[in-house]
Amino acid sequence: MAPSVVSNTGPILALAHIHQHNLLRHLFGTIVIPPAVRAEIHDEISVAAVNTAEWISVQAVQDALAVQLLREDLDAGECEAIVLAKELSADLVLIDERAATRRARAVGLTVMGTLGVLLLGKQTGHIPAIKPLMDQLRSLDFHMSTDLYGHVLAAAGETA
Repeated sequence: MAPSVVSNTGPILALAHIHQHNLLRHLFGTIVIPPAVRAEIHDEISVAAVNTAEWISVQAVQDALAVQLLREDLDAGECEAIVLAKELSADLVLIDERAATRRARAVGLTVMGTLGVLLLGKQTGHIPAIKPLMDQLRSLDFHMSTDLYGHVLAAAGETA
């Protein structure tokens, strides 16, 4: 059985912009996003990617109060993704932002970011190398420290 995966906006946008959004389907089968995440996807590339991805489904969050409580610190998509992942007992939630990642882990969720998805894609043979993809992300203003860049490349068995 495929893992249950909920995604925030960031990983979907980042992967769409480097033409790797189908990696999510290859790795996880289906992805669930809450309505706030769908509403945050509005650039042409990402909209096209999501609209053609029948394996991405939108599911509403039930606990509006939990979402509201998280809104003090996080944006709407992050809040709904975390609450939906809890409600679905998801195996994984895809989030890049540091504060949202901390919050998701604090409530017992397993978190993976865009770079983790790329690394898993390399490890499972779905992509041959992650360095070119990470370089594309950097050119798109995807925030990653030089240390993180080096660490992920090393984990992938690649060099800078």
